[in-house]
Amino acid sequence: MTNKYYEFFCPVKVIAGKAALEHIPFELTGLAAKRPMIVTDKGVRAAGLLDPVIAACEESGLEIVSIYDDVPPDSSTTVVRDIATVYRKEKCDSIIAVGGGSAIDTGKAVNILVSEGGDDIAKYSGAGILKHPLKPFFVVPTTAGTGSEVTSVAVITDEKKGVKLPFTSSFLLPNAAIIDPRMTLTLPPHITAATAMDAMTHAVEAFTCMAKNPLSDAYATAAIKKVSQSLLAVMDNPKDENGRLELAQASTMAGIAFSNSMVGLVHSLGHATGAICHLPHGLCMSLYLPYVLEFNIESIREPLGELLLYLEGPEVFSATPAARRAEASISAIRKLRDALHKRCELPRTLKETGKVLESQLEAIAEMALDDGSIMFNPREVAKEDALSVLRRAWA
Repeated sequence: MTNKYYEFFCPVKVIAGKAALEHIPFELTGLAAKRPMIVTDKGVRAAGLLDPVIAACEESGLEIVSIYDDVPPDSSTTVVRDIATVYRKEKCDSIIAVGGGSAIDTGKAVNILVSEGGDDIAKYSGAGILKHPLKPFFVVPTTAGTGSEVTSVAVITDEKKGVKLPFTSSFLLPNAAIIDPRMTLTLPPHITAATAMDAMTHAVEAFTCMAKNPLSDAYATAAIKKVSQSLLAVMDNPKDENGRLELAQASTMAGIAFSNSMVGLVHSLGHATGAICHLPHGLCMSLYLPYVLEFNIESIREPLGELLLYLEGPEVFSATPAARRAEASISAIRKLRDALHKRCELPRTLKETGKVLESQLEAIAEMALDDGSIMFNPREVAKEDALSVLRRAWA
């Protein structure tokens, strides 16, 4: 699978390491921003994660003008409008989103409204609508999984219409992503596991799907190696700062990889399952990954076999005959999922979630076929195919 033509784009500055948060004021002043607003959720604030961010700003004479901490897990157009109103009232001039995927997506959407004007975020939905750079925007991820800090996409729910609005533009990319291990130290085990598997899935799909390219491959394999080497160590010692930083960097690298090479059927099924059964995204990714790889295996033998090196290391790789490496990669992913299930009961099948009914599989399959990610899956997927993957993932 060689693509003669490809594009690779990642203009986000990454500031990473044990004192990364302390660099935020320098970055803000570099863009002439003086009145930042923090967008976050109750959980992040309760965990005390805003304290170092606020302290860093105050120490360098920057005032955090406003803190909005009421972002829901599934952000909506109403929330975006409310925050934009506060932003304007307080005369803010920049946004720092602190949190997981939802807080980051909300920050992106608020930035559209306060930069472009108006109250109706829906009219900016779609691709290529934005024509100008937005206001200064910084992201501090508190989970190591979504990679939203380096993607040009945001999804916001329109509650009145009951639909999810997608926004796509390179202008949504933050000016900088601040990766600091202090932000993920308090993540509970099951969220640590699910988000790391989210990053793992991003990287594996980026490496095995249709639009892979040499640059995205480099980021994807590096991310897989980091998750493989650090995830269980962090599960056993949650306060391991080095391991936490490795997982956070893996998430960012996987985000760069998949936003340039796209994802496939794992995401199509995951998006549909999330919408119908309200399961967290990372959990769906972890759950479907091996079943989809088995479905795709004949189309991806070579790249999937290569991944064994990053999943299991050079000894296992060289001891495994080339013809068996693709299967061995899937076994390695299953082994990791079993280890996570043992440590925090992260579900491996739809049945184990306790939230999915067998009668819903049909609806999930139909919805998955309409998902954009399916176009980049290396093997054609008909409804029967999607159903057979779902049945395997059921129990």
